[in-house]
Amino acid sequence: MSMPHRLLARLVGPVIIGVGLLWGAAPAPVRADAFVDGFEDLPLMPGLRNVPAASVSFDAAVGRIVVAFAEGAVRMPAVRAFYTETLPQLGWKPEGADRWLREGEVLTLDTVVEGNGLVVRFELAPR
Repeated sequence: MSMPHRLLARLVGPVIIGVGLLWGAAPAPVRADAFVDGFEDLPLMPGLRNVPAASVSFDAAVGRIVVAFAEGAVRMPAVRAFYTETLPQLGWKPEGADRWLREGEVLTLDTVVEGNGLVVRFELAPR
């Protein structure tokens, strides 16, 4: 192997290893089988299902407003954990418990225990 080829091999090897380590350290990208009704980029947590008849979405002069509901046999700590991990990957920044900010919008999650599960209310409003 010629001198330039050996030098190139010595430089490229550590770069490839470094990229691999960085890639492995990054959180897994968000993958969703379904999205919350009215949201094109808000994954529906596994175990929840949309309640389409209860959801409302419209654009107002001040921005979009979406209220959507999902239900399932899940617990609030699991819902919080899922969205605490997922929302930052989508550009949302936490602002208190169950409240998130992104690009002039506020996303709020509320829950109500119903039977053996929860009803989750997702509300998006202008900030």
